[in-house]
Amino acid sequence: MLTRSQKEELVKDLTGKIASSKVAIFSDFTGTTVIGMKQLRDELRKKGATYKVTKKKLIDLAFKNAGIEANSLDLPGQIGLAIGQEDEVSAAKILSQFSKKNKNFKILRGVLEKKVISEKDVMALAALPSREELLAKLVGSINAPISGFVNVLAGNLRNFVGVLKAIGDAK
Repeated sequence: MLTRSQKEELVKDLTGKIASSKVAIFSDFTGTTVIGMKQLRDELRKKGATYKVTKKKLIDLAFKNAGIEANSLDLPGQIGLAIGQEDEVSAAKILSQFSKKNKNFKILRGVLEKKVISEKDVMALAALPSREELLAKLVGSINAPISGFVNVLAGNLRNFVGVLKAIGDAK
C-alpha cells in the first residue's frame, strides 16, 4: 500500500510524463502474464515509451493536473497506460502487435494532442508507417524527378553513341 506522499510523488511524476508526451494509450492488461508484460515494457522502452500500471484514480488525477479530461475511471478491467515520448506511432504499433499476440490484452482508448481518441483511432494510428519509412518515401519522391532527368540526358548520349557506332559500322 502506498503512503499519501508516495501517491503524490507518483501523480507528480505521471503528470510530467503525460504533459510532455506525444501520445498516451489506455489498455486493459487483465489476464496478461508477467513475462508478457516485461516483454511489452522492454519493447516500449526501446522506442522511447513507458508503460505504467497504477490505480485509475491516480491516472485520472495526473491527467487532470496535465489539463486533459481523459476520465479513466469508466474504463473496464485493470488499466495500464503507455506513454509515448518520442513519436506518436511507435507506442501504438507496439501495443497493437502485442494485443494481436495476447488475446487478453485490449487497447481501450488514447490521448493524442490533448484530445481523447477511440480504440479505432489508436488502431489507425498503429497502421501508419513509421517516421523512418515516411522520410524514405519523401526522399524517394524528391529524388524521382532528378533521376528521371538524368536518365533522359543519358538516353540522348546513348542514342548519339549508337548513331556514331552505326555510321562507323556502315563505313
